[in-house]
Amino acid sequence: MTAPENKAKLVTFGCRLNTYESEVMKNHADQAGLRNTVIFNTCAVTAEATRQARQSIRRTRKENPDVKIIVTGCAAQITPEAFGAMDEVDMVLGNVEKLQAESYLDFGLDKAEKLLVNDIMAVKETANHLIEGYAERTRAFVQVQNGCDHRCTFCIIPYGRGNSRSVPAGEVIQQVQRLVDNGYQEVIITGVDITSYGPDLPGTPSLGNLCQKILKFVPDLKRLRLSSIDSIEIDEALFQVITEEDRMMPHLHLSLQAGDNMILKRMKRRHSREDSIEFCQRVRAARPDVVFGADIIAGFPTEIEEMFQNSLALVEDCDLTYLHVFPFSAREGTPAAKMPAVPKTIRKERAARLRALGQMQFDRYMLSQVGRAVSILVEKPGEAGKSVIGHTEHFAPAKILADLTAGSLANARVTGYENGILITELER
Repeated sequence: MTAPENKAKLVTFGCRLNTYESEVMKNHADQAGLRNTVIFNTCAVTAEATRQARQSIRRTRKENPDVKIIVTGCAAQITPEAFGAMDEVDMVLGNVEKLQAESYLDFGLDKAEKLLVNDIMAVKETANHLIEGYAERTRAFVQVQNGCDHRCTFCIIPYGRGNSRSVPAGEVIQQVQRLVDNGYQEVIITGVDITSYGPDLPGTPSLGNLCQKILKFVPDLKRLRLSSIDSIEIDEALFQVITEEDRMMPHLHLSLQAGDNMILKRMKRRHSREDSIEFCQRVRAARPDVVFGADIIAGFPTEIEEMFQNSLALVEDCDLTYLHVFPFSAREGTPAAKMPAVPKTIRKERAARLRALGQMQFDRYMLSQVGRAVSILVEKPGEAGKSVIGHTEHFAPAKILADLTAGSLANARVTGYENGILITELER
């Protein structure tokens, strides 16, 4: 990290919503002329994510003794005093304050108050922020919702994000149109719990209604994609969009968390393993090419081997292609932290077994794509004689030997699969 005189630098941890918010923060900081500053947008989903943020803060201070350091994000919202006590930190901003333009006027760094963090549970609305695009990214994220009304026993995020609140459809459509006008071919709908979208808005629209409106009123948008969804909350309108709209990408990432009903109950999830299997089968029956990813926690408190086997079986029962596997990480302040813990060595071993199964599923799917026609969103510009990298509509990583522009869509045919990436040839 160099040049303290440069514009403010953002260091982002965690989810796609943080990526979106970092772009908003960068715009505010640039417009305020903020310099000689590094802003850390932290994540609190695991204890490891918080540890990595603290480590990065200390390293930044060591490498740049004169730089100003601001810490915000979920970890800062949940434990502001802990970050405020760090000698390396000049200011801590809450998750609401970080998105307010006035926070960036000198960033309040001359003020005596080090913590600007208010009660996130008191926030009733989520403001829309119009952004022009994303630095070094070829797909755009659009926030439609923030916060969560559910209280899963392992999750600390509601205490960092507050209760669920939605962005009005008109504002979302305006943002999507703005991004499309600036050349973006793909937009990802993001939030903390996007399938809970709408009950707080007039007319109580659903996420499905919102997606229908986006596709109708932004006809030039080529690809619409959903971030993580809770399948138990999907209504008929969203099901129709997923299964009938070609511009809705056939890749769904599900918040499953476990495959054993007792563990799901102890997690305070609202679905059963049977619900998950039925949903995947129903979607596939209507749109056979859909691929599924999922979050799964290994070694949740009280999980015995038989329960873990049910999670392993769920991967095959739902025919999951992309797995995000997390060994259980206790978060102080959550009910799960007080439950009988599975030894850490067993958690790690179970996570490794899940990842190995996930790799087998992924390899099998990728090999099944050989010979097929795909559409690739190019993410790195092409150079003479070099391959460019991108992702297919099913979010499979792919490379193609062609001189192509980043952000463009390329029609190609898969000729092989090597080292986790599809090998393709441009179709003229």
